[in-house]
Amino acid sequence: QVQLVESGGGLVQAGDSLRLSCVLSGGTFSNYNIGWFRQAPGKEREFVTTISWTGGSTYYVDSVKGRFTISRDNAKNQVLLQMNSLKPQDTAVYYCAAGTTWIATTQGGYDYWGQGTQVTVSS
Repeated sequence: QVQLVESGGGLVQAGDSLRLSCVLSGGTFSNYNIGWFRQAPGKEREFVTTISWTGGSTYYVDSVKGRFTISRDNAKNQVLLQMNSLKPQDTAVYYCAAGTTWIATTQGGYDYWGQGTQVTVSS
């Protein structure tokens, strides 16, 4: 059974940086594209970014372009999300997800989900 575990969330101030990690177990990591989504209180879960199974292709929602960087290390079964210049509107629970569809920007494009990690950005 594929499992995803996120870590690295926390409370930071506007302008600070955080790096989130997503580790996959129970499956062949290099088979999957990995995406990050986020859900703010009272809002729907939204797509943030995704990386292809090779790591050669990435895609970002406009609101994080130039601030967030997704990368992966297939030897460690890990995807990292480097988040710089954080804004209060980035506050949300961040989820990673694994799937085989490219490019998947909706939840339906992913088969497995983590439990999420909270990111809170104060102004």
